[in-house]
Amino acid sequence: MNNMSSSRSDDNEFVTIHNLTKSFGTFHALNDVSFGIKEGEIFGYIGPNGAGKTTTMKILVGLITDFQGEVSIGGYQVPKRKDEIHKLLGYLPQNVAFQEWRTVNQALKTFGKLSGLSDSKVEERIPEILGLLGLADARQKKISHLSGGMVQKVGLAQALLHEPKLLVLDEPLGGLDPLSRNQFKEIVLKLGQRGTTVLFSSHILSDVQDVADRIGIISRGRIKQIGTLNELKSRLLSQKTVQVLLSYASDKWQEFGAIKNVKSVEQPSPGRVLVHLETQADEDQVVNDIVQSIVKLDVRIRGITLLQPSLDEIYLNYVSEAEN
Repeated sequence: MNNMSSSRSDDNEFVTIHNLTKSFGTFHALNDVSFGIKEGEIFGYIGPNGAGKTTTMKILVGLITDFQGEVSIGGYQVPKRKDEIHKLLGYLPQNVAFQEWRTVNQALKTFGKLSGLSDSKVEERIPEILGLLGLADARQKKISHLSGGMVQKVGLAQALLHEPKLLVLDEPLGGLDPLSRNQFKEIVLKLGQRGTTVLFSSHILSDVQDVADRIGIISRGRIKQIGTLNELKSRLLSQKTVQVLLSYASDKWQEFGAIKNVKSVEQPSPGRVLVHLETQADEDQVVNDIVQSIVKLDVRIRGITLLQPSLDEIYLNYVSEAEN
């Protein structure tokens, strides 16, 4: 793996994972995984089904205690210091389960007490959290009468009741409609701004892109890349491509192939030309050369753009590497 930042903790890391390995029989769910999450950081964790995301989270929250490696939260070692860690931690599992005959208020009271809150603190926090999540009107409703999106929000409410310093969200956006998904993302962003450390996984890459400060890509139990979106883009140097949109169909675009540091040229659709650059190319110079060529060829254009790889392309690149 190239240029990946990870491994041993630094002073700003609230979560530290070092050489984490977990097997289920002959299946290696996690293989020498190392990364850290800084205090107040929103960390997006992406990878295919079975890549190791949920296993990582279950180890962090204490649901899996038999593993190799070192894991700590807030300086406390997992799973040895579970009482201290429990106070720091809020967890929303992939499948939220409540006793459906209970009201939202009853369910949250129970979870608040399990988190060690006093009765008075629970009474104070429930309206605060329900207001934050837009659930104030649902307090006395039975869980069975709520939509799937509302149940997901109640799950987040129970994770937030005791004001955790670390929030672990396993596929929190799955099954939500677009409006609820946007509301959920806004809440996560607010929590990060308030200093809450957030680790969340999602299959919806655009959602990760919208809220994550850094992104970790995992495949087959191994971390493939970690970084900000811009850092991940910059590492895909071979993906440098210039898009030229012509005003009308013309074969003259093939002349772009003669420009220095141009690797190949293609026309995926009439009037849309993709000029792929060599890895070492100075893209600004090549763009300038393309413009000069356009002037000489007397070709009219509508636009010229240096394309950047999307998160989807970055993800597919590193996951496909793991498959090969």
